[in-house]
Amino acid sequence: MQREHILEHALNVLEQNGLAATTSLQQLAGETDLNLEQLTHLWPDRDALLYDALHHHAQQIDRWRQQVQHDPQRSPRQKLLARYDVLHEHVGKGRFPGCLFIAACSFYPQPEQPLHQLAQQQKRNAWQFTHEILVELALDNPTMVADQLELILEGCLSKLLISRNVHDVATARRLAEDVLSIALCRQNGALA
Repeated sequence: MQREHILEHALNVLEQNGLAATTSLQQLAGETDLNLEQLTHLWPDRDALLYDALHHHAQQIDRWRQQVQHDPQRSPRQKLLARYDVLHEHVGKGRFPGCLFIAACSFYPQPEQPLHQLAQQQKRNAWQFTHEILVELALDNPTMVADQLELILEGCLSKLLISRNVHDVATARRLAEDVLSIALCRQNGALA
């Protein structure tokens, strides 16, 4: 339980201050009953805790995607747009889920770096989630539409890193709705 509390604290610190501003293991761990020796036994350095926190966050997001994907109460369209509802809710509370993966790719640009690989895997998981739902909709070109929808999401997350403006989430959602509507029209021959 102590470990999970530290991971949640680290995520909160990272979301509030960014990757560059969090320079020490103690800053990421926050107030804890563990001393520095105990902390370094669990995480030898800041990057180890950062990796563990992002891995924990990735698992949370993956579980959420699984729940959404298998929710019989939601239409495919609702499943695709659900991420914007959650993002809007969290940004309103000063939390920025998903933004840390965008930041990690920039902060650790080397492809072999474990944090970069973790962030890239999370992006692939997001794309796969989108693609599977688009295939379920039997769209004409689900790969291209998945690329478009993920580009919108990544653009939104990138902008949130800077502006932290909840209105950007609404704008991205509207753009995603438009791309999906055009793809559905194309599927039904309305754009032929």
